[in-house]
Amino acid sequence: MMISLFDQFASPKLLGISLIFIALLVPLVFFPNSLPRWTNNRILTTQTWLINRFVYQLLTPLNVGGHKWALLFTSLMLYLISMNLLGLLPYTFTPTTQLSMNLGFAMPLWLATVIVGMLNQPTASLGHLLPEGTPTLLIPILIIIETISLFIRPLALGVRLTANLTAGHLLIQLFSTAVFVLLTSMPTVALLTSTVLTLLSLLEIAVAMIQAYVFVLLLSLYLQENI
Repeated sequence: MMISLFDQFASPKLLGISLIFIALLVPLVFFPNSLPRWTNNRILTTQTWLINRFVYQLLTPLNVGGHKWALLFTSLMLYLISMNLLGLLPYTFTPTTQLSMNLGFAMPLWLATVIVGMLNQPTASLGHLLPEGTPTLLIPILIIIETISLFIRPLALGVRLTANLTAGHLLIQLFSTAVFVLLTSMPTVALLTSTVLTLLSLLEIAVAMIQAYVFVLLLSLYLQENI
């Protein structure tokens, strides 16, 4: 049973060829492009409004130097949301349940924020490792602690996204299995379980969107400290 539960997180293969590349590229197809018209349709208008609201909320705390990251953050946000939501459909695969992929997103972007801080304001960036007014005896210990916390940031980003999506998929798998098992023996309990499963699916849709937003929001906060 435990092996079958975690089989959903294994990369699917067809004729020995991994289909992970299709799972990574398919989300890009679902976003409509601008049309050669004076006015857009409702879908494009709604998409544009949502993107504008997201960019406004994300970049308001940043100064002008951080606004050049708007395209990168917006693209990453839409990409993560689309992959998270598509992974909830039957017979699909969620690439963001893989820790290696999430770390592949988190590590370079976190390192880019650190490099930007070291190039633009090295004194202020290094000053984050030692809070002002620290007693002399605690300076070495605090520097070590802050350095460790700095290097843990990309790991926390990747693990947070992976753990939340993995937990949701496992709960959906467990409840759906319980519905099929109880359907013949205890139909009333199966009906109640299916109701809980529906609510859990709605919750997982919200989690898929929120976790993508949190991922990008934390990256913007790391950038805010270094610009």
